[in-house]
Amino acid sequence: MLKEYYGSRAKIGVIYMTSGFVLEPEFAAMAPKGVSVHYTRIFLPVVTVKGLAEMMKPGGVEQCTRYLAEAPLDVIAFGGTSATFLFGMGYDEKIRARIAKASGGIPATTTSTAALRALRAVGAKRMALVTPYVDEVTERGRVFFSDNGFDVVSARGLGIAKDLGIGSVTIRQVYDFTMKSVPKDADSVFLSCTNLRAIGAIPALEKELGIPVVSAIQATMWDCLRLAGVPTKEVKGFGGLFRSKASTAKIEGPSGRGARRAA
Repeated sequence: MLKEYYGSRAKIGVIYMTSGFVLEPEFAAMAPKGVSVHYTRIFLPVVTVKGLAEMMKPGGVEQCTRYLAEAPLDVIAFGGTSATFLFGMGYDEKIRARIAKASGGIPATTTSTAALRALRAVGAKRMALVTPYVDEVTERGRVFFSDNGFDVVSARGLGIAKDLGIGSVTIRQVYDFTMKSVPKDADSVFLSCTNLRAIGAIPALEKELGIPVVSAIQATMWDCLRLAGVPTKEVKGFGGLFRSKASTAKIEGPSGRGARRAA
């Protein structure tokens, strides 16, 4: 019997940090049958405001996008959270517009854009922000989500500046830190960073905390599937987000080459 493994339903492109190694296996675990993921890399000096700003300066994102756009993709995502909330409300949309323009119209998203959509999809209002970042980056995240309409009841980070260090945090450490960081009045949790292990802890965290848990990588996959027209309900075992009613809502954003109706 012949088998098809080549993105017959959707092809997702992702711009990801050179030092990152967590997003790819988590995407592979969540990808539905018939969905392929294709990557290009961008250099991140260090996970500080200065290092993130250096990575996001004009030119690099555009070049990575042009490389990806040579393939027949259905959606392109910038797979980085802090890099796309760095300069406050609307900054993620500016990055999304840069990608859409450089690609010639392929639908685009960013992890911060996806996080906002995902948190709204699960009905978040009083969210706890959990990060691996140093304080200056965690604070930028708190401001971003607050300015976008969420009551951020807590914002705690692990204080790690090296991306390789973030990727080395174990899933048990992520679970334990999250359990210690979420106050009782939170109605949702967001685990920031696309190099932080998370999806393996989401079901246990949701069970113990009794509230929705959204992670950066989980939200990015969810949003990419919606933009590509693949039903998110096919993804099982990685949190309630994929079963949320809002998963069927219409996506607002650029359309063009490769665009499909959102799931």
